[in-house]
Amino acid sequence: MTRELFWLTLTVAMTGLMWIPYIIDRIMVRGAKGAMANPTAKMKPQSAWAQRLYFAHTNAVENLVIFAALVLILDNMGIANENTALACAVYFWARAAHAFIYTVGATVLRTFAFTVGFLAQAALVLAIFGKL
Repeated sequence: MTRELFWLTLTVAMTGLMWIPYIIDRIMVRGAKGAMANPTAKMKPQSAWAQRLYFAHTNAVENLVIFAALVLILDNMGIANENTALACAVYFWARAAHAFIYTVGATVLRTFAFTVGFLAQAALVLAIFGKL
């Protein structure tokens, strides 16, 4: 397994587990039956941190589509070097930071973490086109 695929695997696993804390909060706020019910406007809102984590998770899923495609393109092209491995590691840690920072509500830092992840994706695009 290349280092790029390693970081993709960790990113997929992290994204796949992000829902657990906000679902636990939903159960605690609404009870098990309420957590399994179809959402309605009358339902008690979740804790603010859980709502933010939900949005961070949604954003992580949206960006995972791009990151995964880029890593798979690199892998298919046989491109793997220090720069691509570093970009993948930076992406993983930027997304982990984004989720944590979003959950605690630090807006400026959240935007910074998102931007670092975006720049890591941009580096992968440059590598695909032989510019990195």
